[in-house]
Amino acid sequence: MRSATQIAADVRSGASSAAAELDASLAAIAARNDELNVFLHVDVEGARAAAAEVDAALARGESVGALCGVPIAIKDNLCQVGVPTTCSSKILEGWRPPYNATVIERLLAAGAVPVGKTNLDEFAMGSSTENSAFGPTRNPLDPTRVPGGSSGGSAAAVAAHMTSISLGSDTGGSIRQPAALCGLVGVKPTYGLVSRYGLIAFASSLDQIGPFATTVADAALVLEVIAGHDERDSTSLPEPSPSLVAHVNDGVAGKKIGLVRELFDGADESVVTAVRAAADALGAAGAEIVELSLPELALTLSAYYLIAPAEASSNLARFDGVRYGLRVDAPDVTAMMEATRTAGFGAEVKRRIMLGTYALSAGYYDAYYGQALKVRTLTIAAFTRAYQQVDLLLGATTPSVAFAFGAKTADPMAMYLNDVFTIPTNLAGDPALSVPFGTGEAGLPIGVQLLGPGRSEAGLFAAARVLEIADGRP
Repeated sequence: MRSATQIAADVRSGASSAAAELDASLAAIAARNDELNVFLHVDVEGARAAAAEVDAALARGESVGALCGVPIAIKDNLCQVGVPTTCSSKILEGWRPPYNATVIERLLAAGAVPVGKTNLDEFAMGSSTENSAFGPTRNPLDPTRVPGGSSGGSAAAVAAHMTSISLGSDTGGSIRQPAALCGLVGVKPTYGLVSRYGLIAFASSLDQIGPFATTVADAALVLEVIAGHDERDSTSLPEPSPSLVAHVNDGVAGKKIGLVRELFDGADESVVTAVRAAADALGAAGAEIVELSLPELALTLSAYYLIAPAEASSNLARFDGVRYGLRVDAPDVTAMMEATRTAGFGAEVKRRIMLGTYALSAGYYDAYYGQALKVRTLTIAAFTRAYQQVDLLLGATTPSVAFAFGAKTADPMAMYLNDVFTIPTNLAGDPALSVPFGTGEAGLPIGVQLLGPGRSEAGLFAAARVLEIADGRP
């Protein structure tokens, strides 16, 4: 599939049409969705209406936005009017939101055509998309392996050329990790840069919405469209969307980039080799590479798995069978809520709710949740010190290439360790992205991670573009 930038240009010029681009996307979905289980719902009728509206506007000579006629896949934890939104959970099976998430509104205003909702780990809790109530998604590059998670369906949609772009959410690495395993560009923006209104919350202080794309330029384009202040989100930064596409080719000459030991120690040899090669490529492009150690990052995995479940235990309390979604009948309200949650939530969601509730309970709050918040403060301070020395940081995105189905499901801790390099940025609220660089076992892609201080997305895209060119993707 062509890039989103090219599709938009072709539709705008009349070389193609939104309807034709949608037909190509739907054909690609039909060809592989049964095999890969990428889409939980394909909104054929809604997508055709959106595409027809774009083509009609162009026929009237009206200006259409930056994503003119581009099909896009949407992670199924983002609300879209009238479209089933499940979070891959039986507790929300069949629920159709009465409103759009802000990012959906902005995509439609930019001329994008949402084609459907993609699979994920239930309530975005997982690293492999094996925790979905509706079955796992398979990696299009090797269907015997996972696509990563929790946004595995959104990554697989782009990797399988069903759409050229997609949206996911990143709470502890859920965009960057599947991007790395599927050979894509994936971005976690600065906390507050993209509105969370209409995102079904997992951990509110950590969640951010961001794009998947095959190119750095496409990722920058999508982020530019969805970013910017939203008064409906109290955590939204009070500033307009930044200029990103214009800076993709700025390069890294004169920049200082820190190679962070803790962001690749323990990774497979091929991943470490790729990270060091990426540092060499950035150095060859004019950056000064500085080796750094941030020992505080060793504590972040433990802190995250207290903070995120604690917030989840509060956020998921609304799913009780009373207001919407699944309801299992029982003799009284208390029994009904228990039966509904027992039937509606999967094992991993229950595990995290119990862990979070325990961490917040009387007698344990200070020992667990309070300590985790102190580690978060230390993490923020460590990154702040690092960014006083360098402009950006470099490390691995994941410890390995995509792993086989079932390889880590029996050991939750082994699964959690897949996010060891991505979690620190979520705790700090800073931006980071994963960009493909090199290959590992079985020729599968490796992702390297670029990190920056708050609102440094333009610099991250410029550095990622340098790596994209060095990796032979012009």
